Amino acid sequence: MIFYLPFLELQIVRKDKQIDSARKDSESAFPLALNIAKMFYDLNIPYSPDDPEISPTLSFLAELGYTTVALSQTVTGKLPSNPTPPPAPKNVPQGLTLLNRLNLTLSDPAQNQRLASLSQVYDLVALRPTNEKALLNACTNLECDVISVDFSVRQPYHFKFKMLSAAIARGIRIEICYGPGVTGSGTDARRNLIGNSMSLIRATRGRGIIISSEARRALGVRAPWDVINLACVWGLSQERGKEAICEEPRKVTALAKLKRTSWRGIVDVVDGGQKPRPRSDTPVIGQKKAASKPKNNTEGHGNADSLKRKASVGSETVEAEKPLSKREIKRRATKARLNIVGGDGSDTGAAAKG
Repeated sequence: MIFYLPFLELQIVRKDKQIDSARKDSESAFPLALNIAKMFYDLNIPYSPDDPEISPTLSFLAELGYTTVALSQTVTGKLPSNPTPPPAPKNVPQGLTLLNRLNLTLSDPAQNQRLASLSQVYDLVALRPTNEKALLNACTNLECDVISVDFSVRQPYHFKFKMLSAAIARGIRIEICYGPGVTGSGTDARRNLIGNSMSLIRATRGRGIIISSEARRALGVRAPWDVINLACVWGLSQERGKEAICEEPRKVTALAKLKRTSWRGIVDVVDGGQKPRPRSDTPVIGQKKAASKPKNNTEGHGNADSLKRKASVGSETVEAEKPLSKREIKRRATKARLNIVGGDGSDTGAAAKG
């Protein structure tokens, strides 16, 4: 036998309505937090002006939900005299923000001393050290925004907490690029990517990490939630994995912009420096006529409050007396005392004569 219980269906419908109303209330109460949470970043997309794959890659990134993408240019060896970013690609999807990034391959700690001038040209400056000494120099001394190590290659050294925490304290983030280990580069590249990522997460305690694709084609890009699941496989929590593609890249771009526009990355003038306009004491003719009208009205009709005040105080205006000084108070007291003494003496003399 089948029994139909309509009250259960009504309860389910009411519960769904309550959930929808609660979701709408939360979205209206915290619109800024939800907008920030929906901003996904990919800060490493290799780019050259003659690359035919860049247009479909950007379109695919926009479809997956990414909002900010950094187009990277790699320089190996000595810096050029006048480095300039390549021109922006055409047919950029609407709602996708593009940034310029420079990747410098660092092998000798003594080279590349003009990093401060590069931050004025590029939106992001990233260093790719090839040995432990170059990594130590990048973490402690060099001015950059991102440190990107090639995790598809076996590293001959171990990541140390003290070295990486010094870079994170300076506002530098460590980047993991999953593209070379995902796009069929071989089992060795995939194994090295997993092992290096796990050791980096263990050394940094999961803090100060950003995850980028470094994909040269659209097939190498993964959706944001797939990247979060990949980070969970490496040892990050789901919350840390979401921060690696949302919050941490946003901090990197904000700090890089602050370095370019502010004084030593500390003081930034948002608005100011305008001279105040001088105020003219002579009124305009139109304003003079407008100001004279209420004066005539008050003279003819009068204000109720002013009439009440005049009736209570009196027709004559009493000026406030000036406060007396201590010397004046003493002089008046002495004069009053002498008058009293003189009055008593005259009364006693008149009584004696009588």
